[in-house]
Amino acid sequence: MAAKNISFTKEMRVATRDIHYVSDALVNAKLAFALYDNSVWAEGLLIFYEVFKYLEQHVPHDFLPEELHRTEQFEQDLRYYLGPGWNVKYQPRKEVCAYIKHLEEIERENPNLLVAYVYHLYMGLLSGGQILQKRRNFSKKFNPFSSSQDTPQGIALTTFDGLSIYELKQKMRKTIDEFGESLDEDTRKQLVEESRKVFELNNEVIRTVKGVNQANVKILLYVVLLIVAYLILKLLY
Repeated sequence: MAAKNISFTKEMRVATRDIHYVSDALVNAKLAFALYDNSVWAEGLLIFYEVFKYLEQHVPHDFLPEELHRTEQFEQDLRYYLGPGWNVKYQPRKEVCAYIKHLEEIERENPNLLVAYVYHLYMGLLSGGQILQKRRNFSKKFNPFSSSQDTPQGIALTTFDGLSIYELKQKMRKTIDEFGESLDEDTRKQLVEESRKVFELNNEVIRTVKGVNQANVKILLYVVLLIVAYLILKLLY
């Protein structure tokens, strides 16, 4: 029997804790030293663009209100980083296609299971996505490869103008918790199990992010230059 003394969202978090750690480690390994690199950031946008778009086209607004929709914001940021014709020859990579195929399958079998993707992906955007953007903004201040004229553009995805991130998260938790209480035990169990699949699929697409090595070489060069400059100053003074 599922534990009824905890909220449904907490039950899903507990069930995915181990694989969530793996996902966090993978993101850090891929992106920790490349957050300032626009090409790597654009790669991150591309791998999740189709997934968010699919959910926003197939999940009722009761679970995914328009205030959370990000398709337009994805496209706005992709135009900024890749140019206005970014989608002319764009083809989703096979891992993303496999992700979408799985969403189509579960929608046919049991549309309720899409709620697991809504909860984990949008809570991730409202939590980890905000942290990544802040780290990216901070790193730009000390990035010698960035133009001094850089302006706050390309941040539409993580910007929720006039809306409280805290309130958005609270509203989503409340919606999913109430939904969980209305489910029969079997469906509830399936949703918890599908929650793990969310992170498995996320990890598959994250592994395809390109350009990380080149970005890390840049930051390594920057560190070396700082060390050399420090040593020269020590010798001079």
